Amino acid sequence: MKFPNKMHGYKSRLWVAVALLVAGLSACTKNFERYNTNNNGVSEDQLAADFNNLGLYLKSAQMAIYNFSGGGDPNSFQVQQNLNADCFSGYFMSPNPFGGNTNMNYGLVSGWNGEAYKVGYLSIMSPIARLRKTGIENTYPAVWAVAQILQVTGMSRVTDTYGPVPYSRVGESGTVPYDSQQDIYKRFFLELDSASTLLRAQISSGTALPFDFGSFDLVYNGNFTQWLKFANSLRLRLAVHIAEADKVLSKTEAEKALNPANGGVLTDNADNMMVKVTGDFTNPLVFIAQNWADTRVNATLQCFLTGFNDPRVGKYMDKSTDPAFPARYIGIRMGSITGANDKKDYVGYSSINTNDGTAPSFTLKTPVQLMTAAEVYFLRAEAVYRGWSNAGGSMQQLYEQGITTSMAQWKVVPGGYLNNDTSRPAPSVDPKKPGDTIVNPSKITIKWDDAAKDSVKLERIITQKWLAMFPEGQEAWTEFRRTSFPRLFPVVHNNSGGTISTSVQIRRLPYPQNEYNTNPGTVAKGVQLLNGLDNGGTRLWWDTGK
Repeated sequence: MKFPNKMHGYKSRLWVAVALLVAGLSACTKNFERYNTNNNGVSEDQLAADFNNLGLYLKSAQMAIYNFSGGGDPNSFQVQQNLNADCFSGYFMSPNPFGGNTNMNYGLVSGWNGEAYKVGYLSIMSPIARLRKTGIENTYPAVWAVAQILQVTGMSRVTDTYGPVPYSRVGESGTVPYDSQQDIYKRFFLELDSASTLLRAQISSGTALPFDFGSFDLVYNGNFTQWLKFANSLRLRLAVHIAEADKVLSKTEAEKALNPANGGVLTDNADNMMVKVTGDFTNPLVFIAQNWADTRVNATLQCFLTGFNDPRVGKYMDKSTDPAFPARYIGIRMGSITGANDKKDYVGYSSINTNDGTAPSFTLKTPVQLMTAAEVYFLRAEAVYRGWSNAGGSMQQLYEQGITTSMAQWKVVPGGYLNNDTSRPAPSVDPKKPGDTIVNPSKITIKWDDAAKDSVKLERIITQKWLAMFPEGQEAWTEFRRTSFPRLFPVVHNNSGGTISTSVQIRRLPYPQNEYNTNPGTVAKGVQLLNGLDNGGTRLWWDTGK
């Protein structure tokens, strides 16, 4: 891992000043390191000019969800997500052995695994808290609604990584207690209620803001109608997460999200939740793949795509460049790299598509994908599967619409894909380690079969949903944990010392060591709420093992 140069010029200094200001409002003061003040920074009064005190805090939170803030340094993103959820989801695997005992073989690295926790508070909740201190709830309630939605988006990822975390009382003085994950989800739904009500009021009134909100909005260019659709879609996603843990609440919230009277959900690729990469910032996933060559495609993803003859395969990944075997789509199995390996052993395997073709899918300016209309169609298909109202179609219709919407997003033609009932996921064959060859644990096919068993229907929905969500590994990991689909290849070498089952696979990240160093009593209560040991094998509240 490296630390690239930061931005230059006034905008850079302004962003650094904002970062320092939000860091100064440490959400759980005892939990995080102190930051020095910037004597050459920008004052709050300067930020207030042209409403920058609103816009820069909002932009900071948008960028931090998939961390490409902090001057565009991808190092934080690498340990925040890429070296955990992106790999655990079956999407990616690093060719870099990093000394040999890492997350990728379940030898969990404490120094990496606190980053998602820290980013959640210092880079998401802190700027939103600063935004609230401007009185925005009363002056510009629709903008505050967007901030609430961003907070739920970002912090849902934090709790889905660790489990119980501080949430309801963040910002209060003194030691901040942990909340159970069940209570956090209930609060998410209440916050989405508030945000949606404010957005509907703004849309109905048609009142113009005294500033260009679009210049502060890296997602929807100030379009509140699209923000409302995303809020409803986010509610649906969270409701589906808890479908087995709290069946009553999940049904209520899903049907609320799907009720057309509430503003609708994402239905078109123009509505996709994509955070723009502007100025001197870069897409961090692309940076670490292209500039550092530290991430490559996971064998699970490659085997599903090639086995299905999926037309998205060339959009998702490049062919291998290793001179030891012909150019082809080939991924790396999770945990196959040990301390005996060198990075050059696997760096020539398939990467994301940054080189193949005349128009690579991924560049340093590719927007960061957090949610798509395709995902929402699959969520709706699962809503039908569960007998919920307002889904707006049959299971088959919504399943097929999810596939075709994803194909349209990646600008490929489905051809006969929907009617393919013979292709199955391919086995994993490592050309450098033939002994690691493994038959694919999934026998699922593509074509919808209404006469199939319920378990097969769900596997089909989730498998295609997983393929459509690429490259967003955080949500893909959540889908695997809550459903056991798709059927991922198990880790080759398991260095967890028995705390993580090879067959069940990793369920969460342990709490940061800094919590134990600075706040041991509080984190101990968090572990009590976890109802298990603080290790990677303990299931979260919504992870019922069904």
